[in-house]
Amino acid sequence: SFDDVVVCAMTTTTSAIRRMDAKNASYLRGGTCVDAKKKTKEGREEGRRRHKLETRACGIVGVYTRGGAAAPEMYEALLMLQHRGQDSAGMVTQDNGRFHEAKANGLVKDVFVRDTMEQLRGNVGIAHVRYPTAGTSSAAEAQPFFVNSPLGIFLIHNGNLTNTNELRQGLQGPDSFFNRHLRTDSDSEVLLNVLADEIHRANAICRLSDSCQVEGNEVNLVFDGIQATMNKAKGAYSAICMVQGVGLVAFRDKHGIRPLVLGQRESKDGMEYAVASEDCAFGPLGYDRVRDIQPGEAVVVTPDGELQCRQLVEGQLSPCLFEYIYLSRPDTVINDISVYAMQLNLGRRLARRIKERIDAGEWQVDIVVPVPDGSRPPALEVQS
Repeated sequence: SFDDVVVCAMTTTTSAIRRMDAKNASYLRGGTCVDAKKKTKEGREEGRRRHKLETRACGIVGVYTRGGAAAPEMYEALLMLQHRGQDSAGMVTQDNGRFHEAKANGLVKDVFVRDTMEQLRGNVGIAHVRYPTAGTSSAAEAQPFFVNSPLGIFLIHNGNLTNTNELRQGLQGPDSFFNRHLRTDSDSEVLLNVLADEIHRANAICRLSDSCQVEGNEVNLVFDGIQATMNKAKGAYSAICMVQGVGLVAFRDKHGIRPLVLGQRESKDGMEYAVASEDCAFGPLGYDRVRDIQPGEAVVVTPDGELQCRQLVEGQLSPCLFEYIYLSRPDTVINDISVYAMQLNLGRRLARRIKERIDAGEWQVDIVVPVPDGSRPPALEVQS
């Protein structure tokens, strides 16, 4: 039941867990509670494999302004998203058709020093903070990733794919247009190359049709490529791209496992847009939260500032529970649910369960300790 998940996920907020009967202890794997006695050798091996691939968090943001500098705004946004990744940071902007990129291991304040920021010119860009997920912590795996064909695409990604090996083999086999060479073990690079391959495929199909015109139809071809990518890629992926000649592109997997939210603000020249992992990144920049990008949806902000949204595959929302418990800031709203209100509610539910144990004489609680610091909101409800 939901209460069982709550207790399993949140009992670290109280020292009373130490008094739990060992044979009834539970541990969390992939958002479900599993009896400790079922932790077989096979389960431990699977746990190690999943730990290697498991996504803790990454933070992504994309900004489109009408003539202003995107880099300083993305810097502020990354500071608001720094809790989602401290391993590396990266940013790319576009200015008059040219890309300007900077990325390295380290915190945002250390990667984007003054001289670096001065090189990141342009009114549109994307930026990323990384927590090591699939792959390694090498600086070569800092995002964004880039492919120069088709069009020229930079991609940043929060999530992890569960069929990476299958996709990698497809990219390096006869079904791929170019038998693509991948430089890293990152599943984000795999996702980018699958997308590039599918845009190539959509382009080739269009050229074979008398009723399809490639020139001037790039946005639709990108939508077609994303749709095909969604039908191939399995797992969690919220992604933002910059595509030469197409604009700022964002899409979310059909289950909406990782968050992705759209923001906007009015300027004297027209509407400006931002996309981010969490809407807490919008506040310092003056953007208003519009809505969550829906599972299976893609949005494009064209170079002239036109917003296009398209539902590409049928979506069914199944968000990661840990976004509400651990990963996201309390002042974030995900899928129209306040993270802070959710955490307080979890604390109330946990308090009721603990009170039942106390009233039954099973537990004697002396102190409530929030560990880690993000568990303070539910801990406050428990202690009260």
